[in-house]
Amino acid sequence: MATESSTSGSSIVSLPSHPVGYVTILAALVTGVVHLLLGPQVMGFSQTMGILFILNGLGFLGGVALYLSQYWNRPLYLVAAGYALVTIVALFGFQGFSVEAFYMRGELNPMAVAAKVAELVVAAGALFLYSDAGA
Repeated sequence: MATESSTSGSSIVSLPSHPVGYVTILAALVTGVVHLLLGPQVMGFSQTMGILFILNGLGFLGGVALYLSQYWNRPLYLVAAGYALVTIVALFGFQGFSVEAFYMRGELNPMAVAAKVAELVVAAGALFLYSDAGA
C-alpha cells in the first residue's frame, strides 16, 4: 500500500508515502469541488444533470477520504482510475464526442477543462500508484 500511518498504529488516517499520491489528492479535490460548485447551476436547466454533478463531486471527495483512511487497498487504485475515466467519457456522452463538449454558449468553459484535466491526473496518478504499490 502506498500510504503510511500518520501516527503510531492507532490512527485511522494514513498519508501518502509517494508525492504522486498528493498530486492525485489535489486533482481529485479540484474536480470534486468544481462539480459541487457547478451542480446547483446545472440544476437550473436539468435537475438530473445537477444531481449527477453533485453526486460526482461527492464521489471524488469520498474517494479522497477513503484513500486517506486505513481501509484503502491496492485494488482501489484501479477503481479510482476507472471512476475518473468514466467521468471523462460521461462529458462526451452528454455533450457530444467533439471539442465542442468543452464549450458553453460558444465560449470555452474553463471549469469543464479544469475538471477533465484534473480527472486525467487522477486516473494517471491512480494507475501509477497501483503499479508502484505492487512493486
